[in-house]
Amino acid sequence: MELGLRNKTALVLGGGGGLGSAIAQILSEEGAQIAVADVNCEAVKKAAANIIARGGRAIPLVWDLTDLSVIDDQVSTIEREFGNVDILINNTGGPPPTPAFGQTPDLWLKHFQAMVLSVIAISDRVLPHMRRKQWGRIITSTSSGVVSPIPNLGISNALRLSLVGWSKTLAREVGCDGITTNIVLPGRVATQRIQFLDEQKAKRENRAPDDVAAESSSSIPVGRYGNPQEYADVVAFIASERASYVTGSVIRVDGGLIASI
Repeated sequence: MELGLRNKTALVLGGGGGLGSAIAQILSEEGAQIAVADVNCEAVKKAAANIIARGGRAIPLVWDLTDLSVIDDQVSTIEREFGNVDILINNTGGPPPTPAFGQTPDLWLKHFQAMVLSVIAISDRVLPHMRRKQWGRIITSTSSGVVSPIPNLGISNALRLSLVGWSKTLAREVGCDGITTNIVLPGRVATQRIQFLDEQKAKRENRAPDDVAAESSSSIPVGRYGNPQEYADVVAFIASERASYVTGSVIRVDGGLIASI
């Protein structure tokens, strides 16, 4: 299937991590040129190098999403190298496991700025070009916690859910401009983040991490964790020409984990 992504420019936030690097790679394989952004210098350089080694075009951007002042300079770097951003993948790191109760305002504010304000501000920066071109894709990766809140992920559940309301509202505002905005949420996809959460749960419950992972897998109808490639394939389709009538949606890639309709 031809996805129509050749020579499109994609900015992938969190591109050094498991989900982000997989998304960046599949978009590159479909012909897009990729700006890979991540706070981890080594990881982002590796992700970009992997794309280039396979014949793609990529630039690494070391980008701390808590610093809103660098957004214009970072996007301007992409524009000089590849042209305007056509596809924005909003994929941010998650906060530490915490209950909802008892967290300081400073902690809430820190993660709100990194996970929510940064996504909104970067989207606002690239949207005018998309509107002029009458084509664009804004895809925001959240968590299954926006549908079924995950215990001990109080900050994540709350802040990621705010992005669902933002994305749905934005979809109505820019749909006539040929721009789609969608939420994609992973279930238990095998990344370092999921491994970390399993280890933290094991520590709290004085259990072996393998036992926690096995228990989690048993609750998933397909009987296993997903892999990042499976998630990235869905994101690539939503970014494509073929998905031009999909907007304002929340798309689950969870192996059937979330039981609600």
